[in-house]
Amino acid sequence: MRGISLGPADIVADAAGHHTLRDRIPVLTRIDVHYTLRIPAGSRETVDRALSRHVSKCPTARSLEGAVEVAWTADITEAPG
Repeated sequence: MRGISLGPADIVADAAGHHTLRDRIPVLTRIDVHYTLRIPAGSRETVDRALSRHVSKCPTARSLEGAVEVAWTADITEAPG
């Protein structure tokens, strides 16, 4: 993430897909992603900037653009310096 190294235990993502029936067929209309991040001390500004561009830089969100809404939230804690 923008030059910040996070280990596997430092980044967790949970995703949920939401479907709507269209012509009796369930169609994916929205994906909600929730991140739990533990970031290095002093890196919050960089992380916030990277997350603000999430949807425009995420390959999945870009692939689904116009068809499926992608939204995200995050719980972020800074590791002690």
